[in-house]
Amino acid sequence: MNSEKVYAMSFAKIYPLLVAKAEKKGRTSDEVNEIICWLTGYSLEEIKDAINNSVTYGDFFRSAPLPNPDRKAIKGVVCGVRVETIDEPLMQEIRYLDKLIDELARGKTMEKILYR
Repeated sequence: MNSEKVYAMSFAKIYPLLVAKAEKKGRTSDEVNEIICWLTGYSLEEIKDAINNSVTYGDFFRSAPLPNPDRKAIKGVVCGVRVETIDEPLMQEIRYLDKLIDELARGKTMEKILYR
């Protein structure tokens, strides 16, 4: 899928997919929210607003109030691509979230996921 299509997708459509992936493996939506807040600096209320206001996935990351500087330590493979080698900054931000949700679904503790 090309980057522009990903950026144009509604965060309201992506968010339930992230939660479903976590819940399918026995994790919670609260943990997904904690990851999103940690990564982007959004509050839970701001995440809900983004869902309710049809914010695009690209704009959700472009407008992140306080991207966590520790996100640059996120390493690994998502969809066959190493997140640390992604050249496009916006796509890298999106893949950081994908990687963290993957780790959550694999059973890693929140401490290991967020506080590397």
